[in-house]
Amino acid sequence: MSPGLNDNELISKVLGGDQQAYALLVDRYKSYVFTLALRFTKNREDAEEVSQDIFVKAYRALADFRGASKFSTWLYTIVNTTCITFLRKKRLEVHSLDNEKVFEVADSQDSGFRANLVEQKSRIAMVNQAIALLSTDDAEIITLFYKGEQTLEEIARILGIEANAVKVRLHRARTRLKEKMQKHFAAEVNDLT
Repeated sequence: MSPGLNDNELISKVLGGDQQAYALLVDRYKSYVFTLALRFTKNREDAEEVSQDIFVKAYRALADFRGASKFSTWLYTIVNTTCITFLRKKRLEVHSLDNEKVFEVADSQDSGFRANLVEQKSRIAMVNQAIALLSTDDAEIITLFYKGEQTLEEIARILGIEANAVKVRLHRARTRLKEKMQKHFAAEVNDLT
């Protein structure tokens, strides 16, 4: 099976009984789901457990996917509800703080340029720390737009608000993120410019 198939083609194959096609979807979105789950749970083991639950729920509900939005948008709603349910069961508070380890999975690929990799990890860690200083709403919208690569319209559907409201909130969140970066990481930001 060609890994070059788009999400809708893979979903059609899964619904036709092709289990391998779902394995490709899982492989394609495992980092995305794990990153979001870790953001909610703040614990690697819990994030791994929740990620597995998310993919099982997604598989069971795949026939309900209508293709009106991107698969990642539909999957995000499952991530969100599953994580919130998990946290309620554990009676934990939902925090907006990012953990430095969130992107280690994505950065684990060794390109042979160790210095660049270390520098990139340092930048990601710095941005994650700055995002951790934001409010829950600001951190969520920044995460959806930049890390989740969702469009304004997709974020609007996810959050249940108008696209113009998303645009305004994203602008304000960027401004607050910039302020946090300048306040807490002034020396590092100056080194980057």
